Amino acid sequence: MKIEVDIIKYDKNKGIQFEWERAFGISTDIGNNEIVIKANSAGLISLAKQLLTLAQDEVSVGNHIHLDEYNSLEEGSVDLIIEKSNI
Repeated sequence: MKIEVDIIKYDKNKGIQFEWERAFGISTDIGNNEIVIKANSAGLISLAKQLLTLAQDEVSVGNHIHLDEYNSLEEGSVDLIIEKSNI
């Protein structure tokens, strides 16, 4: 099986632009010292697209995605921050 995704090329004048799959669902939780991310297929593809968007060479270290129940995550989810780093 092959999945192809398109990401929006970084433009310094527009900043980072993210695109989500239709009907995506993502939730997060913390339990037993573990971070749990649950997602339907559209949610997993959407997360992959966000990670690939951040991975572009033109995107600076320190840029991040902040997801919470008011922005992309299901109600009751724990906030999720994914940051580009040079570690």
